[in-house]
Amino acid sequence: MQKPPNSHEFALKETSPNIGAGAVTGDKLSCTYDLVEQMQYLYVRVVKAKDLPAKDVTGSLDPYVEVKLGNYKGLTKHFEKKSNPEWNQIFAFSKDRIQASVLEVVVKDKDVIVDDFVGRVWFDMNEIPKRVPPDSPLASQWYRLEDRKGQKVKGELMLAVWMGTQADEAFPDSWHSDAALVGPEAVANIRSKVYLSPKLWYLRVNVIEAQDLVPGDKTRYPEVFAKVHLGNQVLRTRTSQSKTINPIWNEDLMFVAAEPFEEPLVLTVEDRVGQNKDEILGRCMIPLQMLQRRLDHKPVNSRWFNLEKHLVVEGEKKDIKFASRIHLRACLDGGYHVLDESTHHSSDLRPTAKQLWKPSIGILEVGIISAHGLVPMKTRDGRGTTDAYCVAKYGQKWIRTRTIVDSFSPKWNEQYTWEVFDPATVITFGVFDNAHIQGGDGSKDSRIGKVRIRLSTLESGRIYTHSYPLIVLHTSGVKKTGEVQLAVRFTCVSFINMLCMYSQPLLPKMHYIHPLSVMQLDSLRHHGTQIVSMRLSRAEPPLRKEVVEYMLDVDSHMWSMRRSKANFFRIMKVLSSLIAFGRWFDQICNWKNPITSILIHILFIILVLYPELILPTIFLYLFLIGIWNFRWRPRHPPHMDTRLSHADAAYPDELDEEFDSFPTSRPADIVRMRYDRLRSIGGRVQSVVGDLATQGERFQSLISWRDPRATTLFVTFCLIAAIVLYVTPFQVVCLLFGFYVLRHPRFRQKLPSVPLNFFRRLPARSDSML
Repeated sequence: MQKPPNSHEFALKETSPNIGAGAVTGDKLSCTYDLVEQMQYLYVRVVKAKDLPAKDVTGSLDPYVEVKLGNYKGLTKHFEKKSNPEWNQIFAFSKDRIQASVLEVVVKDKDVIVDDFVGRVWFDMNEIPKRVPPDSPLASQWYRLEDRKGQKVKGELMLAVWMGTQADEAFPDSWHSDAALVGPEAVANIRSKVYLSPKLWYLRVNVIEAQDLVPGDKTRYPEVFAKVHLGNQVLRTRTSQSKTINPIWNEDLMFVAAEPFEEPLVLTVEDRVGQNKDEILGRCMIPLQMLQRRLDHKPVNSRWFNLEKHLVVEGEKKDIKFASRIHLRACLDGGYHVLDESTHHSSDLRPTAKQLWKPSIGILEVGIISAHGLVPMKTRDGRGTTDAYCVAKYGQKWIRTRTIVDSFSPKWNEQYTWEVFDPATVITFGVFDNAHIQGGDGSKDSRIGKVRIRLSTLESGRIYTHSYPLIVLHTSGVKKTGEVQLAVRFTCVSFINMLCMYSQPLLPKMHYIHPLSVMQLDSLRHHGTQIVSMRLSRAEPPLRKEVVEYMLDVDSHMWSMRRSKANFFRIMKVLSSLIAFGRWFDQICNWKNPITSILIHILFIILVLYPELILPTIFLYLFLIGIWNFRWRPRHPPHMDTRLSHADAAYPDELDEEFDSFPTSRPADIVRMRYDRLRSIGGRVQSVVGDLATQGERFQSLISWRDPRATTLFVTFCLIAAIVLYVTPFQVVCLLFGFYVLRHPRFRQKLPSVPLNFFRRLPARSDSML
């Protein structure tokens, strides 16, 4: 087993970043971009040029613009044979890296050997104006080009040049000097972006019956079933019990559909004519746009659809329409929340239909400031490097910061806002290495680490500035890959509405009125995550499949010895308070501390004589414990805990098993060893479950006459007890029972008590188990 890492290394650290922008009096940024550090940029917008002179012998010009500031230069794309080109590109130079006093914008002619100089415009850095949002964007102006000696030449260039911050509207679409290594074709892959998850619906198809089917072989009874396709999702009904040409099923099939709807619902009716051989008796296609959208559990109208059969005649497929029909009830269920995240840390619990949404209860603002101490994720030019970007997901809104190229301490300083509808939700942050900067399309973006923050653990209005450890589990063990610095603020709009949320069901009503089975939910969640990852991977720049799946915890349901042990110890920690109370009560009963035992006797007598004080005493005690624990309330949001996850004490073979593919790719002897280990663990679980079942069955045996003598004794005891309790005051019974339980050790014996002996002798159904 590997040596447990230093716990301080994986701890949360409070930081004091220079955020707020309030130090400058009257700065309009302070109210809109106040959770990140201000970063100053020189922006250059190259719009277009006109009347450019021809440079080639042929009289043509292939113009492009070079924006040069000291050692940094940005290039626009070039146009072939065009004297009035339009570029409309923006360049951003970080003020921290500016060492020059002059900005030079040069128009050049693309040539095979050496590019020709056409003309230039230059600016003194001290005279460039500042712009602070929400000021209107700076208007572009025409500038006459000059030659190298400062003389005016033919041609004009339209530019806008200003100093601004990352709050500028031009910031997301800019080419950054930080990304000087990136070619023009890969700039789209490093920009910041906001994405929206597709709107997911549960599609319910109730296949009722079919009529007038025409089987190919009319000499046998048809064994008919219906198969329904939606994209990659395929479900089928059971084979109809009525083996006729008018089969009846009346089965519900559930699918996940994403808006905008791209694929129709395809339904086929098939006949099982032999082993693994099915004959299609008819099919129909239903566009999802025409289906009814349901908000509650009221039934929708059913419809008959004609079934079409395809025949191939001389190589051509022809549709033959006939009288076969199928009876369906299909609708889009908007009253459910389509689960595409792990239910333990979901960021959204609203139903699909917007009409059912409750008003928002607050605003979540997040400043993604920086990361530091990142480890090399790949090699470039023979040295380790990392091109990091951060992804955050809350509700339907995903954000992706820009990629900081070749830096182990990237500074993003980007701020984003989300509406909050439920405090019992979690925002997830993931840091990744961009593997698609230099055209490496075959590789995947590597995960650097993940952070989750539950909103209900945040105080309203407080700014949390912490450095969160980025932790990744490898087959070699747990590894810290750096830290990410965040600023988080949850602002409550209506405190009363937020408190009312605590009395509301976690999921929409439909989940409780018409619940889906656990197996259904698992299958639908799998399809939901696949749809989300597919749609987001088609965006520009794409949010890749491996990123989306990591953020959505796609593999959280897979077996893991480490996770199983961690969950066991979580249960033990929860039960530890009950165990501690049991030990304390045992000490009272055994008079380990006579003074405490006497005080408990006095309290017991008071509560029995005045039973109306029992509940007030319990609630007062809980109130005092809650007030006492206020001193030790958590002051930090939660973070990934290696000790809790048992990641720091996992055996190498357990980690290898956790990272194994499904189905397994390991050799047979290793799989056999793991299977035997799993059987031994399963055997223990089976024994515990069996013991619990046995105790329950013994309770049932008290009055079930499985053991006639035991039941006779118990029934007789119940009759005597009923008579005694009727004539004896209840308080006397309680006092006698309490004094018996609290009696001194001198009056105890080590043998089990009579009731316990009687209970253990009762029969259970374990005798009938094979």
